[in-house]
Amino acid sequence: MDDLIRLTPLFWEAFGQTLQLVWLSLLFGGLGGLVLGGLLYATRPGSLYPNAFVYGLVNVIVNIFRPIPFLIFLPAVQPLARSLGIVAIGTGFAIFAISLAASFAIGRLVEQNLLTVSPGVIEASRAAGASRLRTMFQIVIPEALGPLILGFTFAFVALVDMSAVAGYIGGGGTGNFAIQYGMRQFNPVVTWAAVFVIIVLVQLVQFFGNWLARKVMRR
Repeated sequence: MDDLIRLTPLFWEAFGQTLQLVWLSLLFGGLGGLVLGGLLYATRPGSLYPNAFVYGLVNVIVNIFRPIPFLIFLPAVQPLARSLGIVAIGTGFAIFAISLAASFAIGRLVEQNLLTVSPGVIEASRAAGASRLRTMFQIVIPEALGPLILGFTFAFVALVDMSAVAGYIGGGGTGNFAIQYGMRQFNPVVTWAAVFVIIVLVQLVQFFGNWLARKVMRR
């Protein structure tokens, strides 16, 4: 317990790094996932912009990278990071790697959530004279907003897990803190303090996501 009190300033600094890692990764990975998911939805057969080549290409890319365990994904993308001028260790690389991995996972979530929109709603929009682009942005996405919020809430929880794994490459955050001051120094109190804070963070975000999704779906 004395060690935990002594390490409290470092602990909260690490927690702040975790928030930075997760929110920036969710921002960049979320944008990438929206693009990938939108392409998958719009170009699939029978959709707004059916294109077998584009759909097949994006689908294969997502299927290749999405199942890779993040612990393996980290070293695998180091050459790519270096080619882009990113030092392949530390917080900057962690954000890059998490954002890239998240974009593939979120892309599939976005596609699946957009598919929950009833085809009848889309047909009615097109019959009323709305363009395909307008239908996509003013009908499909708003109709799927509730499931999308739940999907992004799920993605946030997954990114917290990734941020902890990123501690192994010096990515900072509570994962690195738990490894350095808990596991390596055989101090379970420090380790469980990090676990407790992460659990509280995840529960708060999950509660907020569920509340916001319910509010949107009751409009």
